[in-house]
Amino acid sequence: MFKLFRENVRIALGSIRTQLLRTILTVLIIAIGITALVGILTVVSALENTISTKFASMGANTFNVNQYGNTIRRHGGEEREIINPIISYPEAVAFKNKYKYPLTETSLSFTATSIAEVKYEATKTDPEITILGVDEPFITNSGLETSSGRNFTPFDIQNNTYNCIVGSDFEKGLLKDVNPIDKIISIRGAKFKVIGVLKEKGSTFGNSQDLRILIPIQVARSLFTAPKINYTISVMVAQKEMMDQAIDNANSTMRRIRKLSPVKDNNFAVVRSDDLINRILSITKYLGFASWLIGIITVLGSSIALMNIMIVSVTERTREIGVRKALGAKRTTIAFQFFIETLLIGQLGGFVGIIFGIGIGFAIASAMSFVFVIPWGAIMAAFITSFIVAIVSGLYPAIKAALLDPIEALRYE
Repeated sequence: MFKLFRENVRIALGSIRTQLLRTILTVLIIAIGITALVGILTVVSALENTISTKFASMGANTFNVNQYGNTIRRHGGEEREIINPIISYPEAVAFKNKYKYPLTETSLSFTATSIAEVKYEATKTDPEITILGVDEPFITNSGLETSSGRNFTPFDIQNNTYNCIVGSDFEKGLLKDVNPIDKIISIRGAKFKVIGVLKEKGSTFGNSQDLRILIPIQVARSLFTAPKINYTISVMVAQKEMMDQAIDNANSTMRRIRKLSPVKDNNFAVVRSDDLINRILSITKYLGFASWLIGIITVLGSSIALMNIMIVSVTERTREIGVRKALGAKRTTIAFQFFIETLLIGQLGGFVGIIFGIGIGFAIASAMSFVFVIPWGAIMAAFITSFIVAIVSGLYPAIKAALLDPIEALRYE
């Protein structure tokens, strides 16, 4: 059996070499369909990986208590815009004091301004720096780390020290060529000592995460006074299995603080850190479906072309088939020979398509600054698709070759 299989492979390879130009064109036709499939799936994988990397900065096993944005609710067939109240500082502090769920850490923060100007000696930045008022658990809860220096301590927060932690871009700009630690910078005329530098995070939706400064929350409240400041409450849960119960407890705690009756809806949001990324990744699934649709349409054309070429090959080699049958070759042997030939061409097309698809996907991902990953799923899908194409395309020509009458085949010129 193995000897017969090896002989059929040898004959198939000989036939492929004999019709080299036709084989190359067939392989390219199949490769185009596989390239479209693998290329799009590669870009989608890179996009998903980039989104996952970017949103990892939100912190693992965390959830936030936020003000809802503008939400649309339907009442009696009409649409009405509802604006939830902000989370005030007294409410945020009350939540932190009352929320005592086991193995959790709560932090408070708010965005003081996003248009601050920062000075160091005679140099100053453009007015595009974001200032955040935070407490000591903020960095841990937000998934941030310091590349040098240290985090805030309870002493810094409780005593309202004028210390700050800066983003990584300050090492490339305002504090370039100097060690930032212990340097004094000026924000709105107030002098702050740099005690830490955050690790680089890059940009999310065009907003730089590295052009920001963290200062103690009470200091921020005294420097940046504005009406209706909205605070963010962030809670980290030590064990992922406890997340749902912790969220339920936070929900009931916030409802008690806002004195909501049981029949009233929440006028705040409890948002898991992975909610947004899951919603975005669910959208990328549609891109995957679209890539499959495009790939299937292209591969369908490839399969028709491959079937047509194999039928022509059977017709051209009718006399050869007659000779083999006259020498005792069985129908299954003849069918298997042409089937192997089709499979070899299909797999060659799949291999070429995978190489081209990954190359094109890598080029697009690099141009769009996506984090490239090897799309193993797309590679497996391409191999399976090319295999199915070969089976479907080779089935009819193989059966046609096997059913040829040997006497009529020998007469064929």
